[in-house]
Amino acid sequence: MALAPGTRLGPYEILSLRGHGGMGEVYEAQDSRLGRRVAIKTVPPAFAQDAGRLRRFEQEARAAGTLSHPNLVVVFDVGRQDDTPYIVSELLDGASLREVIEGERPSLRRALDYAGQMARGLAAAHEKGIVHRDLKPENVFVTRDGLVKILDFGIAKLRPEWGHGATASERSTLSGTMPGAVMGTVGYMSPEQVKGLPVDHRSDLFSLGTVLFELFSGRRAFRGETAPEVMTAILREDPPDLTEMDPAVPTGLARVVRRCLEKRPEERFDSARDVAFSLEALSSGGSAPGAAAIRSTLTIGRRARRTLGAALLTALVGAAFLVGRETSDRPPLSFQRLTFRRGHCGSAQFAPDGQTIVYGAAWDGQPARVFSTRTENPESRALDLPDADALSVSSRGEIAVLLRRSLGFPSHSLGTLARVPLAGGAPRELLEDVQGADWSPDGTELAVVRVVGGKRRLEYPVGRVLYEASHVVMAPRVSPDGDRVAFVESDATRGDEYRSVSVVDRRGEARALTNGWRWLNSLGWSPRGDEVWFPASEAGPNSSLWGVALSGRKRLLARLPAFALLHDVSPEGRALVSLSDVRAGVMGVAPGETHERDLSWLDLSSPADLSPDGRTLVGIESGEGTRRMRAIYVRKTDGLSPAVRVGDGFALALSPDSKWVLAQSQDHATELMLLPTGAGETKAFGDPGIEYGGAAWAAGGTRVLLSGRHAGQPWRSYVMDATGGEPRAVTPEGVVADAISPDGLRVAARDAANRVLLHSVEGGEPQVVPVDPEPGQIAVWSADGRSLFVTHSERMLIRVFRLDLSSGRREAWREITPGDPAGIVHLSPLLCADGRSYVYSYWRSLGSLYLVDGLR
Repeated sequence: MALAPGTRLGPYEILSLRGHGGMGEVYEAQDSRLGRRVAIKTVPPAFAQDAGRLRRFEQEARAAGTLSHPNLVVVFDVGRQDDTPYIVSELLDGASLREVIEGERPSLRRALDYAGQMARGLAAAHEKGIVHRDLKPENVFVTRDGLVKILDFGIAKLRPEWGHGATASERSTLSGTMPGAVMGTVGYMSPEQVKGLPVDHRSDLFSLGTVLFELFSGRRAFRGETAPEVMTAILREDPPDLTEMDPAVPTGLARVVRRCLEKRPEERFDSARDVAFSLEALSSGGSAPGAAAIRSTLTIGRRARRTLGAALLTALVGAAFLVGRETSDRPPLSFQRLTFRRGHCGSAQFAPDGQTIVYGAAWDGQPARVFSTRTENPESRALDLPDADALSVSSRGEIAVLLRRSLGFPSHSLGTLARVPLAGGAPRELLEDVQGADWSPDGTELAVVRVVGGKRRLEYPVGRVLYEASHVVMAPRVSPDGDRVAFVESDATRGDEYRSVSVVDRRGEARALTNGWRWLNSLGWSPRGDEVWFPASEAGPNSSLWGVALSGRKRLLARLPAFALLHDVSPEGRALVSLSDVRAGVMGVAPGETHERDLSWLDLSSPADLSPDGRTLVGIESGEGTRRMRAIYVRKTDGLSPAVRVGDGFALALSPDSKWVLAQSQDHATELMLLPTGAGETKAFGDPGIEYGGAAWAAGGTRVLLSGRHAGQPWRSYVMDATGGEPRAVTPEGVVADAISPDGLRVAARDAANRVLLHSVEGGEPQVVPVDPEPGQIAVWSADGRSLFVTHSERMLIRVFRLDLSSGRREAWREITPGDPAGIVHLSPLLCADGRSYVYSYWRSLGSLYLVDGLR
């Protein structure tokens, strides 16, 4: 009997029945503690005394509860109410993949996206030692935003230690080793499942192949009138080739599916991540050959498509199948995974022997440490060093390390440079405020990028300035002959988002080899020193590996399915590359609550402003979910209301009544507009002769604070009436204000000496706030107008202080720290005017280090 609405399971109130199956019933419920809607899965009372079913139910909770990945269902809680055990998970809005397949079939591009997400979800589960064993369209969910979630780990094969406390037969059932046991769903089982043999992760790859076949063809891979006939087909028959069923299907895609469906496990892909690599290569945007072929099959008629011929499709798509290599006559790249923990690998270098690898990584939410590993052994050993990143290993066996690196993006994260022998010993500190460093080929000199007087300096050797700029300069790499240094710099005219690969010689003559790249954070020299290799993107976070010659001629080396950092290249051409799933999200606490909730909407969510009462959030989404367009969303911080897209561009500020979003045009930094959050028309705003960079709305609603500059001039702050008019400069050039008082009469800024200054919008000398020690980053003006809330970020901790404007006294107010710190590389808070409600953005990079061979 289904649970009636109003029934309570612990703190959860049942609202309605959403579905039921062999393992239990699923309900929509309300979490009374956090005020959010959740999904609750229960074991029906009729089976509550079935020990085997309860074991499998517990197993599902254990399996899903250990996983954290965008393409796997999130489990929040487990519990038992009387005789009813239950699992609490995220409530999904959308449809099962079965409904998607049987409804209006998705486009080829969308289907490829779904396929890649499934592969990435399986890879995440396999990396935790979990084999699903029941992958089928009913256990895959597609949300309305296009996010794919793998569900139902009820018969998953788990690590043996998770069966502790079970009987011998129960443990064998949990681990999937009971001889002759057939687990799975007919039609989607692997041959080894049909035979009742032990299974590993490659069984899931076969099941994935059956799901992909059905997704792209609309029919099941193995059919029969009865279950035994279907099982016989799985063991003895091959499904038709996808290209024969639909000429629009790329040949490379048919190969991927066919390889997943190999009868022998050893003939399938080695891992789900390899499947994801191949699928991502097929769906790469921009100039990828595979993408061009896919676009052509979507835009021309079926009869015309047939006239293209198999040879053309093979030529176009085959290159993408080989991980984006430009020609198919070369062997594909090989990827050997070197790290296996959860977190972010920020640096890696070959030791002089060419087999030992020294790398810096922050695993499982801990500070960055330096590790060593060898190519023939997957074990890593932590070196006896303080928290550090390994920037470069010299030919003499000395490591350049960065101590106490600040939390942040690679371009802005600084620390103290030190040198330490590879054999061991205490580090010798050299320089502060260093971003990156690299040894010369002979191991006697260092090239460094450091901040001095607010500018970025590239020095080689230390003390000799070869290049200096006020914009981002990072990632120095010395050429194999020691005569040049390659580095990454931001485009001074287009901002930090767009970057260049530049080189400078020992005489200080610098030039950009190629520019206009996004997601460019690292580079390295080719073995011969005739090219600079770099991973970057022309759009979203998935990277391609490029080479650019000193003449400026560039070429594609490989397409990669994730965000990549190139750490080092050996003389033999082997590369150390980290591949990461990068996501940006928003966490927050609504008024009157104490628990944080996830307020993200898609994959790269960032907050822009919070209403004075803390109940409304405006932010930007710029990832794959919006096809890399900047989309502006507004949502309530109660976590129950959906995010509403109100326009495109860069959100800057939310009006106090939450009716308008002040935004910057996506294409023109001089164009501002007011977007209505409800009914209404978009309005132009501001002076089109000013390039804008940020804004804040006075709580009283009368004025808007703007940061901007005229062409070629330094940045400063302006105040403008909310109803329009001319912007008025309120700070001197070079000083940008961070907050505006509730009455709109004063703005707060920090000057070059780090003093807190209060500028009147009417002009005159600013008031100096007598604060000591260092005040912190100004976050927001308090609602009563008497103080500022300022923040200090210390690794995974944000400290909030209330700064009294009359006395300069700082009072500790609160501390903010992420519940899951693994892979966090950036935190940035937004506070409500009462200092109690807040949101913060985070960037999370979860990935692994790979040894890549075959680059030419």
